Amino acid sequence: MRHGSPIWLLLSSPAPLVLACLLAAQSHAPAARSQPPAGKASVETPIIFTAAPVYDSLAALRGGERFPQGAQLMIERDGTPMPLVPQLAASADASVSFDGKIILFAGKQQPGDPWQIWSVSADGGEPQRQVAAETDLIRPLWMPGGRMVYARRSPRGFALESAGLDGSVVQKLSFIPGNFIPDDVLRDGRVLFETGFPLGSGATPEMFLVYGDGSGVESVRCDHGVGREHGKQMLSGDIVFTHGSKLARFTSALAEEAAIAAPAGSFAGDVVETQDGRWLLSVRKPGNGHFELAAWQPGAAQAQTIARDDERDLVQPVVVAPRAVPNRHPSALHDWKTGNLLALNARLTRSGPLTAQPQSVNVETIGPDGRTVVLGTAPVESDGSFFVQARGDEPLRFILLDAAGNKIRAEDGWFWVRGGEQRICVGCHTGPERAPDNRVPQILLRSTTPADMTGSAKTVATGGH
Repeated sequence: MRHGSPIWLLLSSPAPLVLACLLAAQSHAPAARSQPPAGKASVETPIIFTAAPVYDSLAALRGGERFPQGAQLMIERDGTPMPLVPQLAASADASVSFDGKIILFAGKQQPGDPWQIWSVSADGGEPQRQVAAETDLIRPLWMPGGRMVYARRSPRGFALESAGLDGSVVQKLSFIPGNFIPDDVLRDGRVLFETGFPLGSGATPEMFLVYGDGSGVESVRCDHGVGREHGKQMLSGDIVFTHGSKLARFTSALAEEAAIAAPAGSFAGDVVETQDGRWLLSVRKPGNGHFELAAWQPGAAQAQTIARDDERDLVQPVVVAPRAVPNRHPSALHDWKTGNLLALNARLTRSGPLTAQPQSVNVETIGPDGRTVVLGTAPVESDGSFFVQARGDEPLRFILLDAAGNKIRAEDGWFWVRGGEQRICVGCHTGPERAPDNRVPQILLRSTTPADMTGSAKTVATGGH
């Protein structure tokens, strides 16, 4: 169980789906600073990018500031870059609406303001503040149904939230301490986000998925170990991301990531695909001090420069064009304060064989003082199955125990189940390639009532039969 989140199957779906495991302000710079270099590549559609003297791509995962010396959104039309919203002291994180007409972004009206969510027409004009808050709101992304997802700074770190475009009907999407930063909204409606691995608590960047109601949190893939950052879904459906100096992808046919033979350089992530199949990259080429924007045809030996600035990093490219609206995921949550969790076989794992037969499982949470609290102990049947009911919207993790009560395996991090959510895990960190066996788990033959792990009663293990 050494992972950030289990592999789950949603019971509430009509057809079950197997899921993969769980600024200091700057002055308004003139457009001439980001000059198109001689012989540069051309892009037919307008593009927007962020220009910043310093860009720390992973600062938000530490609760820090990505643009410590300010940032400014630039829009390039017909080869000429210009400030998108020169009225504001700082701007970054552009996200284009599905019809290509409205830009959401994070901005500061005054240097000392927190980041807030703004919008502006793709044709220009006066920016409009969409959401005002007393704390930072960053990385707004369009969702279907007139909503957006973003990260809100809180005492426990950057939390994922969704809301209407006016900031109404706020829905929390993350429920454990940590920093959670949205990267993309996939075509199936799920939010792709990054955080530390193990989920929320580790120092290694990793990518996870969650539905628009906060349910179904899971790892995209279970081959953890190398930091993965800033994923974006391409037209093929693949998710492309960075390893700092390398590009890689997740493709549905493979259970582990696949390397991409990209040009030499370091990459700042947020790869975007143009309609002609080229990729827009933010790349720091060998010998250069700042990231520049480049267009790359996959398979080519070199990337062609689009724009560069000798004093600023050019990052976060987006294409100003219509795009497909993602599916709108219908929530199947019930109006409960608890969730039901069924493990089909806790003995299954890709983390190495268990040293003993699991006889019981502890369910833990984090108490108000930050300490670990045992909510209860439930039996594990001889086929590895167990069935528990746990408190919704709180940190959870499982600890497998042997007959003597000794720990066999434990989750390193935490996950959550939403109130009213019902989920089935295939095994403990088995990976997305593992499908559930076609049999009734023994725990359900014993009882279809889940063991109470809400903390209201301590259930003593009687498993191992």
